Parts: sequence; structure tokens; C-alpha cells
Amino acid sequence: MKRILLPLALVVAVSAQAQITNNTKAKVDPKNNKVSNPVVEKPKVKLMSRDELRACLDQQDANSKEAEAIKTDQAAYKANADKLKAEKGTLEAAEGVLAKQVADVKAERDGILKAHETLTAEAPKLDKAELKARNEAYQARAAAFGPMVDALKAADAEQGVKRKAFAEKVDALDAQFKAIEDRTEKHFDASDKWKAECQNKPYDENDEKAIRKEKAAAGK
Repeated sequence: MKRILLPLALVVAVSAQAQITNNTKAKVDPKNNKVSNPVVEKPKVKLMSRDELRACLDQQDANSKEAEAIKTDQAAYKANADKLKAEKGTLEAAEGVLAKQVADVKAERDGILKAHETLTAEAPKLDKAELKARNEAYQARAAAFGPMVDALKAADAEQGVKRKAFAEKVDALDAQFKAIEDRTEKHFDASDKWKAECQNKPYDENDEKAIRKEKAAAGK
């Protein structure tokens, strides 16, 4: 059984049939027994060979599998993007904490410098006991400032590691997006090629059944 897929071929077939029907009343010349309006038979539609059909079916199957693979990649990309978005929020919150810590250290440094300036200016007016007390308070405050700076440096270093790791993840996500984009473009090209070479082309249905049977036996 032949199956014609090309719509235009069907129109041609119907037109040919109509012409044959319309010519059933054609007059015959008694002398030469020829039809005055001879029927011109339409050329038979050329079917794809079995090898051509097999190539089209293989490409169709490959395109379908590639489309599903691209969907899987897109889902993975979205999951990574959502995860990175959440991580960005955490990173920004940590940056806010670090910024406050920096501001506190700067304010303490300015306070210590101001205290030293004030103590130096007022020292001549203070009695020995008060000068000693204020100087000890200043020295204790200055001594505590060192660990405060060290803690800030450690926090900044830790945050720097997180910043770098996050930046690398962003680069990886961008690369993942680019790979999907390139893969999708190639898939579109393959689909266009299939449409140009295979879509709506007439073929023998028995050839399709035979090829499908081959593919099933091969586990494809």
C-alpha cells in the first residue's frame, strides 16, 4: 500500500482522476478511432527510496531525542540559576554584616585617635591619679583595637573566599547557558534540514514498516 504524504501530490492525484472522469464522454473519430480530446496521464509521484526514508526516520528520531536532552539541560540550568540566586542573597547578607564590621572598626579607630588627642591636650591640667586612670583606659582601648582589626581581616578573608567561589559559579552558569544556546541552534539547524529533505515527502508505507521493524530489533 502506498501512502502519499505530500498534500500537493494528493491534489495532483485528485486532479488527474477528475480529468479522467471528465473525459468519459470524449468523442471518437470513426475514421481513425482516436479520441478528440485525449487524456494526458500525469507522471507517477516519485517515492523516497528505502535508504532515503531510513535516513529521514533516523534523523527524525535523533532530533526528537535531542529536543528532550535540551529540555533536560534547560531544567538543570534553571535549577542552578535558582540555587545561585538564593546563594546570592546569603552572600549579600554576609556582605552587609562585614560592611557594618568595617564601619565599627573605623569608628573605634577614630574614637581612639580622638581620645588620644583629648588626653594629650588635657594631660597638663589633670592630677596624677586622674591622668593615670584615663591613660590606662586609653591603653586598654587601644590594646583591644588590635584583636578587633584581626577579626575584621579574618572575616574579610573568609568573605573573599565566598566571593570568589560565587563568581566561579556565575561563570559556570554563564558557560552552561552558552552551551545550551549553541546546542539549541544546532538542533534548529538539524530540524530545518529534516524539513527540507524529508517533511511531506511521499514514501511507501511498507518501507516504513520494514524500517521500524529493523529499528525495533536493533533496540533503537
